[in-house]
Amino acid sequence: MLVAGVDSSTQSCKVVVRDAETGELLRQGRAAHPSGTEVDPAAWWDAFVSASRAAGGLDDVAAVAVGAQQHGMVCLDEAGEVVRPALLWNDTRSASAAADLVEEMGPGQAGRTWWAENVGLVPVASFTVTKLRWLAEHEPESAGRTAAVCLPHDWLTWRLGQSDDLAALTTDRGDASGTGYWSPITSAYLPDLLVRAFGRQTLVPRVLAPTGSSGYTAGGALIAAGTGDNAAAALGLAAEPGDVVVSIGTSGVACAVAQQPTKDSSGAVAGFADATGRFLPLVATLNGAGVLDAAARMLGVDHDGLSALALSAPAGADGLVFVPYLDGERTPDRPDATGALHGLRHTNMTPAHVARAAVEGLLCGLADALDALVAQGAEVHRVLLVGGGASSQAVRELAPALLGRSVLVPPAGEYVADGAARQAAWALSGAAEPPRWAHPGTQRFDADPADDVRRRYAEVRDMTADRQPTSGCDTAEER
Repeated sequence: MLVAGVDSSTQSCKVVVRDAETGELLRQGRAAHPSGTEVDPAAWWDAFVSASRAAGGLDDVAAVAVGAQQHGMVCLDEAGEVVRPALLWNDTRSASAAADLVEEMGPGQAGRTWWAENVGLVPVASFTVTKLRWLAEHEPESAGRTAAVCLPHDWLTWRLGQSDDLAALTTDRGDASGTGYWSPITSAYLPDLLVRAFGRQTLVPRVLAPTGSSGYTAGGALIAAGTGDNAAAALGLAAEPGDVVVSIGTSGVACAVAQQPTKDSSGAVAGFADATGRFLPLVATLNGAGVLDAAARMLGVDHDGLSALALSAPAGADGLVFVPYLDGERTPDRPDATGALHGLRHTNMTPAHVARAAVEGLLCGLADALDALVAQGAEVHRVLLVGGGASSQAVRELAPALLGRSVLVPPAGEYVADGAARQAAWALSGAAEPPRWAHPGTQRFDADPADDVRRRYAEVRDMTADRQPTSGCDTAEER
């Protein structure tokens, strides 16, 4: 019996087909997504069809599940047609709306505390609730046509069911917890917040249990609940309480599997739910592997060349510090920030020093994320390093020193799609726990903590914060 898992990420769609009992990978396919921070959802469907064909088709699978980029905003009219291109998680135009929503619940810290205590997060531009406020304020005609709002994974799951009935829209608790109007603390939607953001009530997807199903595909495959990409990756890695997953993809993410929800009023840790019934406190940055891409491009080398340069320079790059806010930043919440190189001297103005500073800057941001999880009570027994950025030898070797812990690196793989496939197998079995598939071994990296490097990075990070705006833009033209 076969199952399929889908990873509809920011950059591409990946499809894996696995044996439902053993988890053996049988075939896989991939197709690209268009670039940008707003995308017509039809492009996701086209990529899914192409990736499925590349994977040999899905006619023989018994169940399928979709893992997809979190947050975002897909608006549908009464006929189920897309109202406007979907705003993605990394579109920062709703940053001012996020600040307004926080302030409306109380001045200063009071507003942040209210959101943390009631929703498990403090709004930033990534979350759907802020994008709805932006839409209502800036595109009232589109807002008026909107009869339902859902997330990328919800929309793809709905399309798989070949339905045009908005009432058939479903989601799961993992993805719902990233909207800003569903609470992992109460496991329920907060309709008053939806009205506050959008100005009126609109239809939202029904939240399925971890083993739930939304129906069947035209080919007769069971459609499992699906989930957001980070929850799917944790499921694909078989992460347990005490595990922290550090992922370096389009974004940088540190998330921990937890038994209880978190309520971080600083806003650094978003208290998400996971795909198993537990919780997934998470810190996300806008700047992930793209930092390495940009540094390699600037230095005129490939990624192997960037690693070699970085590893040839001393720890701390002789005082050169790179704050990697190339696309603004989500954590800390600085949507209009820019990157900064600080401490240039004749002695460190070399390709090797710049490469070292870029890798260290990326990892220092993730180390801050790990610290924020620990401050919220996360237990850290293992750190698993995954994502495209984890293929960098420099990242693997420098991560333990900057994260302050030994790091385990699983083999490169499609862990979001794998997690979705595991969820599909779980829904198919009806068992109390997900199937226990064999997992490949990990490579361990150790190093002494590099406290001086982190202290220097923190000084420059905080110094640059005083010079840069912290509120978002209102329009794409302003951005």
